[in-house]
Amino acid sequence: MSQAASDKAAPSATPLCDQMRATGTWNPAWDPFAELDPIWTEKFMAMGTHYKQSGALDPKTVEFIAIAVDASCTHMYAPGTRRHIRMALELGATKEEIAAVLQLVSVLGIHTCSLGAPILLEELAALESRKLAAAKAAS
Repeated sequence: MSQAASDKAAPSATPLCDQMRATGTWNPAWDPFAELDPIWTEKFMAMGTHYKQSGALDPKTVEFIAIAVDASCTHMYAPGTRRHIRMALELGATKEEIAAVLQLVSVLGIHTCSLGAPILLEELAALESRKLAAAKAAS
């Protein structure tokens, strides 16, 4: 049997990743680690999609969470956000519900201020202290 025929006959070691690529739910940013370790990537994707198979959350809630993750300031993945908004709408979500999800997740950005503002105040105080010390040294 030729190598090409053998490859076609063998089941894929990454069926979930293959399915995600085929359905357009694969993020090309995942390609490098899929290339480095396809089996680990398959297991990671299975872990990341387990919630769908468990049935613990209804499908619309799952889409709301996926919108929040993809739209968050730490992820900002527009294709996923679009896909999950589309699916949420198809599942009966209202524009108000989706807007509420986006408003809730926007609060993540406040950490920029809660981290940066105290540092700014500390650095301003340190600058003022150095200026005072320099002025005393000069007089």
